[in-house]
Amino acid sequence: MNIVDRFLNYTRINTTTNREKGAAGIMPSSPGQMELAQLLAAELESLGMEDIVLRDTAILTATLPANTDKAIPTVSFFAHLDTSAEQTNDTNAQVITYLGGDISLNPALDIVLKEAEFPEISAYKHQDIIVTDGTSLLGADDKAAIAAIMHALQVLKMNPEIEHGPVKVAFVPDEEQGLRGAKAFDVDSFGADFGYTLDCCGIGEFVHENWNAGNAVITFTGQSAHPMSAKGKLKNSLLMAHKFIAMLPPGEAPEYTEGREGYYWVKELAGNSAKTVLKMDIRDFSKQGYRNRMHFLQQLADSCSALWGEEAIDIELSDRYENVANSLQGEASFPIDIAKEAYARNNIAMKAIPMRGGYDGAVLSQKGLPCPNIFTGAHNFHSIYEYLPVNSLQAASDVVVDVIRITAEKLTK
Repeated sequence: MNIVDRFLNYTRINTTTNREKGAAGIMPSSPGQMELAQLLAAELESLGMEDIVLRDTAILTATLPANTDKAIPTVSFFAHLDTSAEQTNDTNAQVITYLGGDISLNPALDIVLKEAEFPEISAYKHQDIIVTDGTSLLGADDKAAIAAIMHALQVLKMNPEIEHGPVKVAFVPDEEQGLRGAKAFDVDSFGADFGYTLDCCGIGEFVHENWNAGNAVITFTGQSAHPMSAKGKLKNSLLMAHKFIAMLPPGEAPEYTEGREGYYWVKELAGNSAKTVLKMDIRDFSKQGYRNRMHFLQQLADSCSALWGEEAIDIELSDRYENVANSLQGEASFPIDIAKEAYARNNIAMKAIPMRGGYDGAVLSQKGLPCPNIFTGAHNFHSIYEYLPVNSLQAASDVVVDVIRITAEKLTK
């Protein structure tokens, strides 16, 4: 099966993550994720993979045994099964030859991918590009990754002269709502030495740093009173919350920051005069910067407590995931070096980018499996204007093959 047909087959299975079921602790949160995992399990078996295990959570793992007696570390590759909840419709993908200018995705509905709005598409003139009909996501996030990994395994099966050590693959559910599949993943029993996710970006991009991420839940407790006799009695928790927000550092919010600039994100505020709950995301690329931000929130809450009374404010701070760079320092940086060489062998200029978000590899790295992130080739994730150049998809798979090849050439236990 060629890589395009493989990808298109995967897009025909609706794997939209279900936020309501996810919030209720159900995994996978949608039946299509299990359906796709079952299809992949059958394909893995046909490719000669061993130790194929499909769990009731839809976490799927398998092993390609080494074809050499050399003691080579076990490399692994990860992709996620679900697609984002921004659109829930079935995907109707189409392959076009892009000649430049705008792309009419759906003439009947007048849905157009405009070059003026997405100028990066001009780099793909005279290439085949996979797009939607404008009524859904494409699902290249992350089915392009699945197709690239599966195609790489097919290449290895068809070319037994390519020497390789043990290769493990894993497909996990519900990445799109809090990296739930990665958080449930058992790294120890998986048995890999290092890994890569494929879950980002245009051709050549590479991620080996992302946020240190945390959450804050701040509860403001006031004192209700009838307005006719409220003077000196009413303590309005909504106003407490607004005063707290006003004391956050100005300009350190997502809408004002870029690159490696951290932020406080006021994400949800709900309540009444008696009780109000504020939910926030805290992000920073450096460990110390992240600690400083969490410490600042605790100090601010303590100061407000001294001002309004001990019962007026309660703060809960928790960590969500770490920067993958924390796991790729010094001698542990070799997965980056292998990827650099794999890109170079395919004449791809590596563009390392700091990811202003989280991905499964951050959680896996924190669990002890160093896991930077390779491109899939797709653009405009979470949008009806998502598109995937075919050459970029093939390049992602070629990089996977060369990572496996270079691991066998360069590393021994």
